[in-house]
Amino acid sequence: MIKDNQNKNITPEEKGLAALPWMIRLTVLCLVTLIAGWIVEGIETAGTLAPWILYGIAYFAGGYYSVQAAYDSLKQRLFDVNFLMIIAAIGAALVGQPKEGAILMFLFSLSNTLETYAMGRTFTSVRALLDMTPKIARVKRNQNGESKIVEVPVDDVQRGEIIAVRPGEQIPNDGVVIRGESAVNEASITGESMPAEKRRGSKVFAGTINGNGMLDVSVTVEAEDSTLARIVKMVEEAREKKAKSQDFTDRVLGQYYAMSVVGITLLVFAVPFIFMGWHFSDAFYRAITLMVVASPCALVISIPAALLSALASSARNGVLYKGGAHIEQASTIRAVAFDKTGTLTTGRPGVVAVVPFENGNNIPAEFYIEPKNDLPLPPDDQLGQLKKVQIAILTAAVSIEYSSEHPLAKAIVRGGEERGITALETESFEAATGLGARAVFNGTRLQIGRKSLFKNVNGTINSEIDKHERQGRTVVLVGDDQPWGLIAIADTVRDEAKMVVHQLKNAGVERVVLLTGDNKQVAKKLGTDLGVDEIFPELLPQEKVDTIEKLKQKYGSVAMVGDGVNDAPALASADLGIAMGAAGTDVALESADVLLMSDDLSRLPGVLREARRTRRVVRQNLTFAFVVMITLMILALFGEITLPVGVIGHEGSTLMVVANGLRLLVRRG
Repeated sequence: MIKDNQNKNITPEEKGLAALPWMIRLTVLCLVTLIAGWIVEGIETAGTLAPWILYGIAYFAGGYYSVQAAYDSLKQRLFDVNFLMIIAAIGAALVGQPKEGAILMFLFSLSNTLETYAMGRTFTSVRALLDMTPKIARVKRNQNGESKIVEVPVDDVQRGEIIAVRPGEQIPNDGVVIRGESAVNEASITGESMPAEKRRGSKVFAGTINGNGMLDVSVTVEAEDSTLARIVKMVEEAREKKAKSQDFTDRVLGQYYAMSVVGITLLVFAVPFIFMGWHFSDAFYRAITLMVVASPCALVISIPAALLSALASSARNGVLYKGGAHIEQASTIRAVAFDKTGTLTTGRPGVVAVVPFENGNNIPAEFYIEPKNDLPLPPDDQLGQLKKVQIAILTAAVSIEYSSEHPLAKAIVRGGEERGITALETESFEAATGLGARAVFNGTRLQIGRKSLFKNVNGTINSEIDKHERQGRTVVLVGDDQPWGLIAIADTVRDEAKMVVHQLKNAGVERVVLLTGDNKQVAKKLGTDLGVDEIFPELLPQEKVDTIEKLKQKYGSVAMVGDGVNDAPALASADLGIAMGAAGTDVALESADVLLMSDDLSRLPGVLREARRTRRVVRQNLTFAFVVMITLMILALFGEITLPVGVIGHEGSTLMVVANGLRLLVRRG
């Protein structure tokens, strides 16, 4: 990092992008004066000084930024590629070939300009996240005894203050909706293209875009700690963390290779000149040609061009890596372990079965309404009258529980709403603590809750209750004095879970396993339904860690997928920890290596596929760069290429690997 005149931190990419307009101008100037010098040199009547002046301008324009970079490296007692190129260009002029030196400076300047532009694209795509956050917030504050909405800088908004967000505005701070309903575009955080419905109690994030509703939001964190700010900070840190392969090339090429090139160049010049009687200019020309083609530009840029593009593309799609090393690790995964609650399941209770009893014939006709969409039935039920009874039972339950704040009541109401069922108006709602709830409908007392609330709970009903409870479900009865039927409530399996398990196997994962604290029966049923290979039930957090270690010994590289709250030890112990729904979850941000910002599990196979794609691109880049460099070095050593041709081959290979890496900005899955 360097500092500007206003004492702000500037990254190398920011410095490069700021200089890009002048880099383009100087590159064009270098080309124009190179062509002019070439033309003037070919005119016999021209003086000998004019071409040199023009080539000198080309040297200055093409080498302006390279000289600065080389000087910075030399101050640290290091040779870099810029130093090698400058020496080669000066050497060309010393042997009477200023045109070839100018060509070298132009091509090197053009290459650096294009690299700065290309690498800046990955940087810009990440930094653009910050621009999504508005600078002004509309805050409700008391002024002179009156509550007014005032506009203040986002950084001045305090935790607990209420901000008003109008339709179409960006939400300035993380918070919780306390009034209003709307659909919010959260693509900047989760990568989800579809707007998320928000109502009282829903979390919202800075930088997301409000839809058509007016929202009042209670701020939960200050601007610098918002989810968006943490995402940007994490991505910036990730870009500074090198993968093992990149670290190796940086150490080898950065510390040793440049000095080796200088040494080999001196030998290639000295041996023919001193011992073989070559002319000075011939020996020197061949040596500087070798120096140019041996410069490891393409090798050095091969890995960061791919990794930074992959990081930027993933961040735009709601997938955050904490470093390039984790992309490399993700490409080697052979087994994936899933937590159950909040990962393969939604982590919230839902209605999973509605079972009528014999007394269901007593349900008032008013509850037999037509829902907005069909009610999903248990596999062993049939259509017809039975379906109508199920709808009536759920309608009665929703009507009783509509006013309740109990978590199970909310699950029942939500289950009804998901199936197009609306509550009927009841009277005299009463919560029976520890038992259930009661309400009156058209003079009839309705109740929902434990079986002790009802009369005539016979053996058949008890048997049905036991069957569902053995599956880990919570059972409530619905009826008047007599139970009409039961509603089974359980954590619901994600719709995409089965498909994800299948896709992981297609993506090359050898083993998919389930780790859960639930009992064997519940775990076995879920695992069988989803098609996982192994099931480990009734595990405590430490036992999950032990199981991960055993899986690593058996299969090699193992990924753990959890919700980031109670799976932190297992996430940390796996070769790759992947946190689900990490937006706004501090523990997930700290414990996992990869963060899926949304609750969309279907992104997981794409994470592994893209990691393997990135590995392939890195290998392609390294192989191509190495083959081109060795080929050019052999040709230069035997005098089979000129300096301009060597420069074109060298710079062309550098641009090719950058372009190949930039393909990763377009995410496939």
